[in-house]
Amino acid sequence: MAEHNELGKKGEELAVSHLKENGYKILQRNWVFQKAEIDIIAQKKSILAIVEVKTRSSLDFGAPQDFVKPKKIQLLIKAVNAYINDREKDFEEDLEIRFDIVAIHKNGESFAIEHLTDAFYHF
Repeated sequence: MAEHNELGKKGEELAVSHLKENGYKILQRNWVFQKAEIDIIAQKKSILAIVEVKTRSSLDFGAPQDFVKPKKIQLLIKAVNAYINDREKDFEEDLEIRFDIVAIHKNGESFAIEHLTDAFYHF
């Protein structure tokens, strides 16, 4: 596996651990709809968090969250609409849908994790 793929997988594992430690229940990982993939779908109380994970080995070219582009946001919105429509009956209560980014960068041998809640809005 290419090194960047391994780093991405490691980032997703770290993001899942971080979310669980902060009271989120992981509902789905790598959920695909057409050309869109949602990295993590998590729930905490009445919040459904759609989480994009961005992992970088360096900050030389910008922060990880800077790499979530408008096209990706459009795809995420399309995918989450399909997810909700497909599973609406599974949710007992009205959920607030929130788009988060978990930004991870390698810092020597460790990783820095930043959870950005409400990272972008869907209109």
